[in-house]
Amino acid sequence: MSSSLVVCEVDESLKAKLKKFRFRKETNNAAILMKIDMEKQLVILEEEYEDISVEELREELPERQPRFIVYSYKYVHDDKRVSYPLCFIFCSPMGCKPEQQMMYAGSKNYLVQAAELTKVLSQKQWLIFNHILSRVCICLCVCVCIYIYIYIYI
Repeated sequence: MSSSLVVCEVDESLKAKLKKFRFRKETNNAAILMKIDMEKQLVILEEEYEDISVEELREELPERQPRFIVYSYKYVHDDKRVSYPLCFIFCSPMGCKPEQQMMYAGSKNYLVQAAELTKVLSQKQWLIFNHILSRVCICLCVCVCIYIYIYIYI
């Protein structure tokens, strides 16, 4: 992945925030919403949310602009174990400007690498993951997104 093209760099303070978020001890649902500063060509923090459901998060997303999201939520397994998966979501709604879509798509892999997210779900695995999420009453932004890439850190 080190030889791939980097369209936008990731802000250093955002890298630190993502690392802290990965190792958070809180047990509530939380999210980091990120955007690209088009002038600086830099991925920056837009907003941080604590105790937010996916439905509430979906309401926070702009209708016609791409965004990156890192979302942590409580998941109770069938055997009653509790885990807090970390999901990376690339949201690119219909109607976005093509240059925005290209900048976001070209920056996604580098951001995932900078956030040190390790497990990647393919589209087939996404269907399984979506089924799991529906069991805990969570429905990720499928209706507003053309592309959703989910990376899980468990």
